Amino acid sequence: MNVLANYAIFAAESGTEFEAPNKWFPESAEIIWGTIAFVIIVALLWKLAGKPIAKSMRSRTDRIGNEIDAAAKARADAEAEVAQIRQSLADVETERARILAEAAETAERLRVEGIARNDAEVVDLEARADADIEALRNRAASELQGQVAIWAGEATERIIVAQLDDATLQRLIEDYIAKVGAAT
Repeated sequence: MNVLANYAIFAAESGTEFEAPNKWFPESAEIIWGTIAFVIIVALLWKLAGKPIAKSMRSRTDRIGNEIDAAAKARADAEAEVAQIRQSLADVETERARILAEAAETAERLRVEGIARNDAEVVDLEARADADIEALRNRAASELQGQVAIWAGEATERIIVAQLDDATLQRLIEDYIAKVGAAT
């Protein structure tokens, strides 16, 4: 910038104006010197900066390619994880259905076992009740037989006492005492 400022000051002091005969097309000397300067700058850039620029472009291309590869790998990993999660969800649903089926089967088995156990208890209770009824019937029959025997004995005794005279009664008592005395 300092060079341009000095050139502008020099031109102003010399009194010449830099105006080309054609406003759209510069002077021929300016075109020649501009072209030579351009060619020199391009040659220097080509010679000195060509390899670093090419290297930076290659590294940029490589970096962008690596980023694209990393993004593709990350996407593939994410899709694999999504597939795994979906599979896990399917496995969870399958496991849930299996557990519910197993619980229903267990409940049905327990219900059937409970009914069978209740039926067995009912049969057992009926058998015990029948046995108790039979025992009570036997006991009642036995008590009734004993009571009937007592009543029959008393009735027989009353009938015999009523039909026996005093002499026969006296002889029976003496025979009974003699029997009891002989037994002792």
